[in-house]
Amino acid sequence: MPASPHHRPDDTTAGPAVPWLALGVLLAGLGTVLLGPILPAISLRWHLTDQQTGPLFFAKFLGSFIGGISVPRKLRWGILSGTILACLGFSAFGLATGLATGSLTLFIAGIGLGQIIASTNILAGRRYTHQTGSALSSLNFFFSLGAVLTGLIVAALEPRFGLRNLLFYIAAAFLATSLGGRLGWIKPTVTGTLDPEPLALDPGAQPHRLPRPIFLRFATLLFLYGGLETCLAGWLTTYTVRYSDDRLVGGQSAIVLLLIALTAGRALSSVALRFFREATIQRLGLVLSFLFIAGLSTAHHAAALSLWSILLGLSLAPFFPATFALLMHRNPTAREAGFILAVSGLGAAAFPWLMGIVSTHTGSLREAMAVPATLALLLLAVSFIHSEVTPS
Repeated sequence: MPASPHHRPDDTTAGPAVPWLALGVLLAGLGTVLLGPILPAISLRWHLTDQQTGPLFFAKFLGSFIGGISVPRKLRWGILSGTILACLGFSAFGLATGLATGSLTLFIAGIGLGQIIASTNILAGRRYTHQTGSALSSLNFFFSLGAVLTGLIVAALEPRFGLRNLLFYIAAAFLATSLGGRLGWIKPTVTGTLDPEPLALDPGAQPHRLPRPIFLRFATLLFLYGGLETCLAGWLTTYTVRYSDDRLVGGQSAIVLLLIALTAGRALSSVALRFFREATIQRLGLVLSFLFIAGLSTAHHAAALSLWSILLGLSLAPFFPATFALLMHRNPTAREAGFILAVSGLGAAAFPWLMGIVSTHTGSLREAMAVPATLALLLLAVSFIHSEVTPS
């Protein structure tokens, strides 16, 4: 049915076609977890302790926060500027010579990543107003795929080409995506859909400000989850090198398995979210995540560590798409949704740093696994707060 003159399609849903959105999100996934796989090489080159690596995580994810809260109303411009900033930041990081310059360049890259992630997820949430959780899970499959490829790319290419050249290649990929996405923009039609994609827009639904308790609840959930996922992605390579009896692929095996499971889990979640309540899947995943982190913290052998990594990736997979779908059902403004997404960057900045501090002061990265385990329990508790006013 054509849109009425009083409810014309919102041009904020215009932007890159789905293939370019998927590629941009894939690169954002790669850029988000990149520091973890290269951290042992960076620490060795710059002679950093676990605690001293904290500013690198903090700078990148503080940048992500700034990028998320600065999402423009016309989301396509956020995607374009984000890919360009990511290109500049990662290429400059390749030229960094120490902690100060490395932190500054990662801050710039983080702003770009924050813009890409927030703008793309909000854009998808507005385009797909039916089965939003399934649509977001499908999109974030590519984010997880990019994260999976990161460990493989680092393990395969860094020894051959060097870290600096690898970072230049990644920066070039962001630049190519920014140009391709700009050339591939599509715009709303008078039917309320985007041609040529079969999207389900509701032109009568207008964004509005969220009630403060709901806003704070979702912000807390994303803040804690950003810390949980990044603690694992950021430290699992180092954990493997220290505690596993296997040095397969330079210690990248566990993080690769975790991210492969996370990717497969996002694909499975896309199907599951068509049939089950988003809140139910969210909470079940958190319970399992806590149990699997406890198992991971006791692993001594490669086989056990690999198994726990796979199970953990599967359990974490549905949280973000389910939670963000619950948020988008409330039709928040772009600025609110961007801020809520952005605070996940603050969690991702703070908690891996805290994990490094705990590791340094206890002398055990194994004991520092208490940080992500606690985060899983806190997320489960917060998921029940104001549950009676959360759409399912």
